[in-house]
Amino acid sequence: MTASASASASASAVALFTAYDGTRLAYRTHGSGDPLVCVPGGPADSAYLGDLGGLSAHRRLIVLDLRGTGRSAVPQDASSYRSDRLVDDIEALREHLGLGRIDLLGHSAGANPAMQYAARYPDRIGRLALITPGTRAVGTVITGDARRELARLRAREPGFPAAFAALEALIAGSGGDRDAIGPFFYGRWDAEARRHHAAGGPDNPEAVALFGAEGAFDPEATRAGLAALRAPVLLLAGEFDLNSPPGSVAACAELFPDATLVVQRGAGHYPWLDDADLFVTAAAAFLG
Repeated sequence: MTASASASASASAVALFTAYDGTRLAYRTHGSGDPLVCVPGGPADSAYLGDLGGLSAHRRLIVLDLRGTGRSAVPQDASSYRSDRLVDDIEALREHLGLGRIDLLGHSAGANPAMQYAARYPDRIGRLALITPGTRAVGTVITGDARRELARLRAREPGFPAAFAALEALIAGSGGDRDAIGPFFYGRWDAEARRHHAAGGPDNPEAVALFGAEGAFDPEATRAGLAALRAPVLLLAGEFDLNSPPGSVAACAELFPDATLVVQRGAGHYPWLDDADLFVTAAAAFLG
C-alpha cells in the first residue's frame, strides 16, 4: 500500500484543546491502540504527515497542528511561535489526554520542540522517535559541503543540474528557488512526491520566521537535559536527505544515553513516502 493510499484508508478525527495561554489548538487522530503524540515540522499543517505510511495500524497517532497552522488558532502573542514555547503546547496536550507519560515523535523541525520537551520533562517521556530531525535545538551545524555531497549522489537523475544550481544559490545566500530543490527531499521525484511537495509547504510566514527567533534555542541546556534522559530514543535518517543529513543525525544520536540510529536506504526527508514498509517496520519495532 502506498503512503497516500494508507493515509486515505485511515479514518481520522479532529479534536480541540486549550493551550496554556488560551489558544485553541487542534489535533488529528489516526488509528487505535496506545497513543503516539506526533509533532510536525514546518511549521506547517500536519496533514502532510498523513498516517505516517500506515503506522496508525500499530499505534493511535495523535497529530498536533502547531499554533497558527492547520486547524489551530493564531495566537495573540506572536512570540509563542518560538520552538521553546511550543514545548508548553506539547505539555498541554499531554495533560488534555490525561497521560502520565507520552511516547513522542517529532519530524523535521518538529524534532526541535520534541527534544526540548524531553530535556525539560525527561520523566514524562516513554519513548522518543526523531524522524529526519532538525537539530538546531542541540546546536548541530550542517555545512554546505555536507548538503552538496548528498545532492551529488543524485547526479544521474533527470533535473539534477537545475536543482543543484538552486541549491548552490541557497547555500551561497544569493537567492535561489527553494521549490527547485524539491527533488532532493524525496527518494523518488515522482508524481506522488510532486503532489506532496506542492501541498505540504508552510502557509504561515510569521510562524516560520519566529520559530527560531532569538531565545528559541539554548543548545547547551538542551544537551544537558537530554544527557539525563533514560527513555529509549530512535533517530531515523534518510540516506539522501540533505535537510537532515545522516551524519548530522548520527552526531545527534550521541547525545542520548539510549539511542538507536536507523538510516533508511533510498529515502529522503519523508521516509514514509519513499518506502512505507521499511519506515513502518523500523518505527513499529522501536515503538512496540
